[in-house]
Amino acid sequence: MTRLNTTEIMALIPNRYPVIYIDTVESLVPGQEVVAVKNVTINEQFMRRYRPDAPQMPNTLMIEALAQTASILILKSPEFFGKTAYLGAAKNVVFNRVILPGDQIKFTVTLTKKKENMGVVQTHATVNDQVVCEAELTFVVAPRDDLLKSQQAT
Repeated sequence: MTRLNTTEIMALIPNRYPVIYIDTVESLVPGQEVVAVKNVTINEQFMRRYRPDAPQMPNTLMIEALAQTASILILKSPEFFGKTAYLGAAKNVVFNRVILPGDQIKFTVTLTKKKENMGVVQTHATVNDQVVCEAELTFVVAPRDDLLKSQQAT
């Protein structure tokens, strides 16, 4: 099992502050499963903008955090290492409660299917062992060079 700190996470995925929503990876079995953690604080940039009268993490950012966690799993898989993962679809998404400042979210992502340049993962997020969100995410994987070329063209 592998643990990753924030610097190691940023070496795998392109997300940076203020849009990186993973603090650490607790465990990683490449090609199988990853468990990551996010400590939610009142100091998050989104807390000031989204419902400032009742601070909470937006549901869309919960999906983004699950997608970032899934990207780590996919990009640490031997056949996808050194590439970039793009979220293609989110299915069967269920939100069970809001995420509040002070919550520690644990993201668990399991690879269920992979084929050529695609992967499907089953995800769930928990707070205090209570499932707060579930989703099936589909990814498309492309070489990093393609990403760089498309960024240079714009």
